[in-house]
Amino acid sequence: MPQFPINELAQLTIATCVASKIEHVVISPGSRNAPLTIGFSNHPKVKTYSIVDERCAAFFALGIAQQLQSPVAIVCTSGSALLNYYPAIAEAFYSNIPLVVISADRPKHLIDIGDGQTIRQENVFENHMLASVSLDESLNIEGNINEMLSEIIKTAILESGPVHINVPFDEPLYETTSNILNFETFDYSFEEEPLNVDDLEQFAKIWNASEKKMVLVGEHYPNELLQIQLEHLTKDPSVLVLIENTANVSNPKFINSIDKLIFPLEDNELTHFQPDILLSLGGLIVSKKIKQHLRKFKPKHHWHVDPKRAFDTYHSLSHHFKLTPQLFFSQFFFLTKPTDSFYQEFWLHKKEIRLSKHAAFLNECAFSDLKVVDTVLKSIPANSQLQVSNSSVIRYTQLFDINKSLRLFCNRGTSGIDGSTSTAIGASVVVDANTVFLTGDISFFYDSNALWNSYIPITFRIIVINNGGGGIFRFIPGPQKSNALDYFETPHNLTAVHLCKMYNFEYATATSVDELTTGLKDFYTISEKPKLLEVFTPQKENDKILKAYFNNLK
Repeated sequence: MPQFPINELAQLTIATCVASKIEHVVISPGSRNAPLTIGFSNHPKVKTYSIVDERCAAFFALGIAQQLQSPVAIVCTSGSALLNYYPAIAEAFYSNIPLVVISADRPKHLIDIGDGQTIRQENVFENHMLASVSLDESLNIEGNINEMLSEIIKTAILESGPVHINVPFDEPLYETTSNILNFETFDYSFEEEPLNVDDLEQFAKIWNASEKKMVLVGEHYPNELLQIQLEHLTKDPSVLVLIENTANVSNPKFINSIDKLIFPLEDNELTHFQPDILLSLGGLIVSKKIKQHLRKFKPKHHWHVDPKRAFDTYHSLSHHFKLTPQLFFSQFFFLTKPTDSFYQEFWLHKKEIRLSKHAAFLNECAFSDLKVVDTVLKSIPANSQLQVSNSSVIRYTQLFDINKSLRLFCNRGTSGIDGSTSTAIGASVVVDANTVFLTGDISFFYDSNALWNSYIPITFRIIVINNGGGGIFRFIPGPQKSNALDYFETPHNLTAVHLCKMYNFEYATATSVDELTTGLKDFYTISEKPKLLEVFTPQKENDKILKAYFNNLK
């Protein structure tokens, strides 16, 4: 017979999560959270996962929520365990991912008296939390706690971000009952409010009178309607659509490799590239070049479309349309008309020139990080999920056209390397598609505890580009001019071979284009366990080859 906690706060928390349709809960072992662990792990409507390392657990949960676009709960014991959630919480905050953080705590009378595993847990994440609540049994008058819990989870769902529920438990912690508390399912659905047409007409007049309009699309979950709407924009010759591969949209008339286009441009050409209107949507942008350009050559108008927030990334934000891009375009298109212009045609022609030079360079390119990314991206099977780590790997990825059937994800909210592997593994457990994780060596080794779980699908594939350190710091002028390059670059002689033995991965290596091509031939085939391919590239040549690549584009 299933067991459930006697503790009232645990029962209320679990019942509210279930009524809020939270179906996945990631638990890190501990004693103080025993009532929650017992309740969630025995609940028939909840899928639970046990992840020891709290930092990995939080990113694992973030990967699940990223794919399901619905809230996932993480549960930990009291004390410093909770603080290990912070990197993933910050990522969820800036990437708009619903994460419900549930921390067990000691009662207030045991805080700051020298009791073990106690810290000040209330509001500990206040700078990066949508909402926080610390429960107390005395608050449960006429169902107050149930209402508080449902409201905070509602916030996570409707505002797409992290919330924190702190639950103090006094001993005993392990007493159980066969009874389980149940609530009716909560309805958190909402309907978007369309814009006032009269107000929107004023923006449409500006739009229709402008000859250079740039639409910049950042990180976005795949959406068929948005794809169609962006394609419709290209029918206007005055509109240039710039995307990144993390936007998960594609079209030959989109500029999908921004750095490749603008890196060789002189100031007089950049002036022509300067838009009258910048319309931005989606999440954060990878390209540093486009940020620098738009800050220097500011648009007359910068409008951002997002239901939640608008960052003034380019120091020129003039209006925030607070709704989804899909609803915005469905209204806006009725008020706009094509404008005569050579803006789109001119820059698409530049794109074709760049593509030709890109192909010629890669055809003769020596073995390097750049050549590896090119080879790997061409090898990934259609309809796969591609997870990419941060730092240089995501930047390399932006230089290439990728198969439009791939879905690409990267933790760009904070752009940290700390949980890339854990996120990829979490994402892989809830999708039918095969998952390929492309990562750099520092990011991979930093998050090696990500492999310490029993949920990794046998279809999961990791490709580690091992260049012996943080190669990105050889591209940045500052570190190489200093006498402390080793502290920036973190040189090492580590390999993944022993990690693969410990965590039961198939392991293979490549040190040349031929070895890589051969290794990739059966890398994606069905196997009895997940696979890792470690590709060793020349540390001191990668930056030279990348610089030669960009110079070749001129």
